Amino acid sequence: MKIVFTGGGSGGHFYPLMAIAEAVRDQIKEQNVLDVKLYYLADKPYDERALFVNELEFVAVPTGKLRLYFSPKNIVDIFKTGAAVFKALLKMVAIYPDVVISKGGYPAFPVVTAAWLLRIPVVMHESDMVAGRVNQITAKFAKRIGVSFPDAVNIFNKRDITAWTGQPIRKSLWEVSGQGFEDFFGVRNDAPVIVVYGGSQGAGIINDALMEILSEAVNDFYIIHQTGVSNLEEIKSRAKFLLEENPFKERYKPYGFFDERMLEMLGAKADLFITRGGAGSIFDMAMWEMPAIIIPITHSNGDHQRKNSYEYAATGAAHVIEEKNLEPHVFLSEIRRLFEDRAALKEMGRKGHEFIRKDAGEIIAKEALDIALNHEK
Repeated sequence: MKIVFTGGGSGGHFYPLMAIAEAVRDQIKEQNVLDVKLYYLADKPYDERALFVNELEFVAVPTGKLRLYFSPKNIVDIFKTGAAVFKALLKMVAIYPDVVISKGGYPAFPVVTAAWLLRIPVVMHESDMVAGRVNQITAKFAKRIGVSFPDAVNIFNKRDITAWTGQPIRKSLWEVSGQGFEDFFGVRNDAPVIVVYGGSQGAGIINDALMEILSEAVNDFYIIHQTGVSNLEEIKSRAKFLLEENPFKERYKPYGFFDERMLEMLGAKADLFITRGGAGSIFDMAMWEMPAIIIPITHSNGDHQRKNSYEYAATGAAHVIEEKNLEPHVFLSEIRRLFEDRAALKEMGRKGHEFIRKDAGEIIAKEALDIALNHEK
């Protein structure tokens, strides 16, 4: 048996796919399925260690990109995408898998199209409340579709093959440990800890809003701030100027990015996250029982971040501040208001935990393996 995984371009696509791969490996052992090979087809490996750990062989397949605005590059990318589909077809003929598991993103398009041409069944997953551009197209080829949000079962108009599976999350993230947190981040027990997490690239509008309130915020809170690598030196300089005479200046901790271990410690020990409205961030908060303030990107694809945010906030697990309302006094007063009732803050986290399914990867893996076994016959 051969199983192909595809999708990527961002961690939001890649890491849930690795969670499904983990579950597929578990199901292979549980069902005692012999002679199984797993492949990852995309334009780049993204995280070679994760592929190695999950026993996936990387096979390079190029991709193009469809922009929603006019650009001469769109014409070039038509030919790039056509060539990518042809190359994916050659790779898929050589492998000839029994099922393809797709998470979306541009790298998935040539592979899923090739699978359709070869009549290889496709199992697809969508994390957001609005389908990504590639998933909107490739849903036509899918045999089964899983979605992370309960109300997202309607987004493809294919309810007969769509099911709420939840968001696949790697097993290691369910077992987060805060060991070493205080020493690593230089935090004491004299104030609550707020994490400002704008995603891997940082978020300029959140960075600017935080600088506006920083001199007041450190009087009451530790602020552990992921700025984005390219923003780190500028933010450090601004913070140094703003906090020069502040006796609590050591409570501000800027970092260019958070690696996995840092996020695990923060997920276990922080009191509040301020984050974007991507599905990955939302489900991380839910898994860690972490109350959150969510600031969705205003012009995300299909307004998906805003829709994700309000869907999650409806559970009582988070509060949403839209970018247009991110005024300094609103930002700081919302933070302080949440900390006025620590019991209510903890209850927010508990409600978030009820939103997720721990067996999401297992549900998808069982379905994909069943399809693969029937296809193999």
